[in-house]
Amino acid sequence: MRVVAETGSTNAYVLALAHAGAPEGLVLAADSQTAGRGRLGREWISRPGAALTFSVLLRPAPVPQSTWGWVPLLTGVAVASAVSSVTAVLAALKWPNDVLAGDGKLGGILAERAGGAIVVGIGLNVTGGMPVPTATSLQAQGAATTDRSALLAAILASLGDWYGRWRGSAGNAQSCGLRAEYLARCATIGRTVRVDLPGGATLEGTATGVDRAGRLLVASATRVTAVSAGDVVHVR
Repeated sequence: MRVVAETGSTNAYVLALAHAGAPEGLVLAADSQTAGRGRLGREWISRPGAALTFSVLLRPAPVPQSTWGWVPLLTGVAVASAVSSVTAVLAALKWPNDVLAGDGKLGGILAERAGGAIVVGIGLNVTGGMPVPTATSLQAQGAATTDRSALLAAILASLGDWYGRWRGSAGNAQSCGLRAEYLARCATIGRTVRVDLPGGATLEGTATGVDRAGRLLVASATRVTAVSAGDVVHVR
């Protein structure tokens, strides 16, 4: 583990290390990020001490790449379970990469590939004011503790557990119990959703589940579509 006071983006830092051959399990945590980013290049800047921001390097080579879409989902399971156990804040998941608490977004997950590696970045709002009205923090949710070190340790332990199960099952999320756990924690399943797809198209329907590759299944009046990427809006 490496800890720095400030960096542009923990993911960018670890991606460079991944390309240089750094080993699986490397973790970089930063007290603040000045050029952090979320999905689709969105900005994620964290003030010193206000958030928990870190990235983890994984090399899931034995697992078929067709199932690597489960990596951000299993990370979400690890984060939500750790948040709930350490802080007593009930955390849920929004497909594919948001961590929710109450009516707000508590954090996000960004998984990026680097050849045979995946760098997973996690950002959780811990204290302080939120940059947008849809966001929330552990402090705002009445967390029993806002100790970032305890939370980081719990997330990494849970991530190691789920990643080990998934990798040991050759990426079979069903047999290792990951799919059931994800569905139990995902607030998207069963909801009417609107999905803004890459390229500008829009899909509306009911989110009915997640397939073997980690894609969201959306049922409309005429068919079921497997979505691998897109922005999901919970309509009701």
